Amino acid sequence: MKILTAFIFGVSALFNVLMTAESEVKLTRNDGISSVELISGDIFFEIIDPEELGFTYRAKPAKDFGVTFNDTFYKKGALLVPVEPSDGCSFPNNAQDIEGNIALIERGQCSFLSKTIRAQEAGAIGVIITDDDESDDSFYIEMIDDNTNRNPQIPAAFLLGLNGFMIRKTLYELDMKYAVINIPLNMTFIGFHEVKQPPWLVW
Repeated sequence: MKILTAFIFGVSALFNVLMTAESEVKLTRNDGISSVELISGDIFFEIIDPEELGFTYRAKPAKDFGVTFNDTFYKKGALLVPVEPSDGCSFPNNAQDIEGNIALIERGQCSFLSKTIRAQEAGAIGVIITDDDESDDSFYIEMIDDNTNRNPQIPAAFLLGLNGFMIRKTLYELDMKYAVINIPLNMTFIGFHEVKQPPWLVW
């Protein structure tokens, strides 16, 4: 009797493990976001205008400074404005365009935190930082505090891969000062096949 009970218990435990694994696989296949991605807290946004940039983009939030791009932040029709000078290390020349909008800043020359602080001083409501060239190695970048005991009160995130370069390049070619975006997107119930990814980047 004890052997039978142990056998049944073992089969039941194995069944639970298999069902859990299957659920995780379904989550990845049907939702388009793996369990690892959900835990990581990446944010997504879409560009509404110009149509040449009309895709869904993925960014990594700052690790230990600023606030989050969450549901309370939700902003549809926000303007994503490239900062001038592009590195965002000094007070922007186009501060009037930055105020009340989201600043698009290039990586380099100063810390991520300093860029966020400068944008906040210009009135930005959020910051998206991008790579400063055409390289595609930014998937491994973490935006961390620079230990200067400053804490901005706006959200900041790093835009992955070639996206930032392509956004700035396209806006320049179209002679546009900004892109209109919807941020953050709720990706929980969106299937991977429904996501319109940028053609130059594979997630």
